[in-house]
Amino acid sequence: HEQTPITMLPTTRILTSLTMRTNHPSILLLAGIASTSAWAPVASGNNHRVGGGVISSSPSSFHTSTCHPIQISTTVLSSSSSTSMPPLTSHYDEHLPLARDAMKFIDDSPDPFHAVKSSSIALENAGFVEWKDNDESEDDTSSSSSLVPGGKYYFVRNKSTIVAFTVGSNYKPGSGFKIIGSHTDSPNLKVKPYSKRTTAKDGGVSGAIQLAVECYGGGLWHTWFDRDLGVSGRVFVRDGETGKIRQELVKIDQAILRVPNLAIHLQTATEREAFKINKEDDLAPIIATAVKDSLGIKSHNKDEDEWMKHQEPLLVQLLASKLGVKEKNIVDFELNLFDIQPASLGGVRSEFVHSARLDNLASCFLSLRGLIDHAENGGVENDADISMIAMFDHEEVGSSSATGAGSPIVGESVKRISHALGAGADNPNLYHRAIQRSFVLSVDQAHAVHPNYAAKHEKNHGPKMNGGMVIKRNANQRYATNAVTGLIVRELAKKAGLPPMQEFVVRNDCGCGSTIGPVISTATGIRAIDMGCPQLSMHSIRETMGVKDLTHGLALFRAFFNNFNEVDESIEG
Repeated sequence: HEQTPITMLPTTRILTSLTMRTNHPSILLLAGIASTSAWAPVASGNNHRVGGGVISSSPSSFHTSTCHPIQISTTVLSSSSSTSMPPLTSHYDEHLPLARDAMKFIDDSPDPFHAVKSSSIALENAGFVEWKDNDESEDDTSSSSSLVPGGKYYFVRNKSTIVAFTVGSNYKPGSGFKIIGSHTDSPNLKVKPYSKRTTAKDGGVSGAIQLAVECYGGGLWHTWFDRDLGVSGRVFVRDGETGKIRQELVKIDQAILRVPNLAIHLQTATEREAFKINKEDDLAPIIATAVKDSLGIKSHNKDEDEWMKHQEPLLVQLLASKLGVKEKNIVDFELNLFDIQPASLGGVRSEFVHSARLDNLASCFLSLRGLIDHAENGGVENDADISMIAMFDHEEVGSSSATGAGSPIVGESVKRISHALGAGADNPNLYHRAIQRSFVLSVDQAHAVHPNYAAKHEKNHGPKMNGGMVIKRNANQRYATNAVTGLIVRELAKKAGLPPMQEFVVRNDCGCGSTIGPVISTATGIRAIDMGCPQLSMHSIRETMGVKDLTHGLALFRAFFNNFNEVDESIEG
């Protein structure tokens, strides 16, 4: 039949629904839902008003020889303005401000160096002072390295690991440390020390210039294909006058790199089914075509040093331009690739966060926010302990480094902070007392049940997104959780009015990952639990978690800093 013509206005979008007249429940297809903060399902009929807009419908029907009659309704949703609110108002709305703050933190932190910088800025804005814990004058109470009850401090290692803490106003030597540990790194493609991969001036048979990259961690590497990739990290620059070398952070969030897929027409059926990746040959990204004259690129001269001879000239020129320095003054770099697509809210009610590096920047953000809230909401004045967060590098490759959780950072922090506050110098037993009174929340993202692969989960231990925080357990000590540490956190959640903690255990026929909890406990003897927010697509270039779980995590961390001692003393250890 003829369709009723529709006059489109600049502020309208079309919503089309198809309702099949069968004995089965109606099938509704939605497309082009207007982004408005007030939207509700519409009954059949003409001219229905929803929110501030008018919905008009003009149904018509048609028949075919093989189908039941189908009613086609074309409706127009009028919206007064474009908005970032979800298409359906819901109980998720109250969680969105925190989710957006987390998304900004993650977008600003494409690598550990930027994550630490973002954290340092937030801490300083909240009144935290950088602690020069390597200052020889730390025993001098007049120096900047001295600590006092009621103080707020942080220190950095290698610009990729950061520790921040508050000293309770009621602190006494031998008091414990309440620590939330997380990690700043995520699987990614790192630029190799010699970045030049394409040696032929004409780019060889493809005419393309590629960059030499190395796989870091255990990524789902197939997800890096056909993504818009930028580059970030740190660059070492020599001062042209003094000769001193400084570090500069760089973040180029433009689609300068891409790992293209091979067209389906050039693959066999077996290759398409397997999609096996050779990490050395198949993941090299394209940075440009080999038309150097038109780009104004000059080859490096014969007097350059050995390091520069092996660098891709296009990359060096790009870095120099971004930093406003001369190419010859760049002497080294530590760079990784990242997906430039920003984090976004997802789901019809904006109940999800889709983003890169949720594992584990979501935990970093929540611990950072939790400590700052503790300091700003009167928690320090009523505290007798050290409340601390520690964000480590290199968790994705085992934590065995000078800045990983396997380093002496936690143990030394407890010793040096205790010593600076008067414990340990005259009575070393105070240090051991502090260890026994301390506790670590090892916070790393957890595996939510995947709806398409539910059988991969142990059927009675399947966490759900937006269902609350997850305790991770493994009888073989791949996680640090035991009955006591798990019970402490469950009691904290109950005291904070949170949903019951969810539990995760792997199937007996499946391998189990690990994280920083067992590493810290082994190195220090401090009690620990492994836990985190549930998410999907872990180690993908783009992951998914629930917005409610960010709220749950922050509330739990606040309760940990405020109520840990009360709960700990109520349980026989």
